[in-house]
Amino acid sequence: MQIIPYLTNETNVIAFLLLILRFSGVFSFFPFFDNNLVPPSVRGAMIFFMALVFFPLVNTSFSHITLTDLLIAGMFEFAFGFLAGLCLQIVFAMVSFSGEIISFSMGLTMASAYDPMSGTQKPIVAQILSLLALMLALALDFHHLVFMLVAHSLDSVPLGGFVLENNAKYFIKAFGNLFVVGFSMAFPILAIILLLDIIFGMIMKTHPQFNIFAIGFPIKIAVALVVLIIVLPAIFVHFKTEINDAFFAMSSLFMRF
Repeated sequence: MQIIPYLTNETNVIAFLLLILRFSGVFSFFPFFDNNLVPPSVRGAMIFFMALVFFPLVNTSFSHITLTDLLIAGMFEFAFGFLAGLCLQIVFAMVSFSGEIISFSMGLTMASAYDPMSGTQKPIVAQILSLLALMLALALDFHHLVFMLVAHSLDSVPLGGFVLENNAKYFIKAFGNLFVVGFSMAFPILAIILLLDIIFGMIMKTHPQFNIFAIGFPIKIAVALVVLIIVLPAIFVHFKTEINDAFFAMSSLFMRF
């Protein structure tokens, strides 16, 4: 493949720039790809490399395009990656929200640490659940599926031709389910902790000398951790279902049926 004719052809240059913007949206907003541990230089090199790999699949039959048209098409391409990444970000936010609720109910709200992936302070339990969710997603080859969807999108959604049609229903439903699903994931631990609080309250009523901070607090943390380990498979079965729904919604963005 000779690169000089491609670089001197205006149509191919425009197509290559739009393809870079499509992958920029993917690497900027998709979980795992948007990791703060990955330096921007490495991320930029990956974007350029993936654009080179996928460029032979691009339809370069553009008509005459002005600078204004190119800027609008570039914004659409970046929005394309943002909306697709938002589908998965909502699912990971459900897991993180459930971890924050569990940490609050266990009394571990102050046990927060810097999360290098998101660049923010997060409770320990929320960090553990988020890392396990990311490991499960990688085990399900979701990163390979993303590249497959991008490859199919080059045929069904031409560069610069993305239009958000009937996909807004999923985003409205997903934002509504974020708190409901996150709460349902944490509900077994919340129920056990509520039961322990009732028991400790009854003990303190009958035995005022009972020191709840010295005895009850460690018991609450230990019981909650045991219950969390028991219900962890159920949490991630629910996570798998949600991520499958997210990919189905993404397929309607990447492919026109």
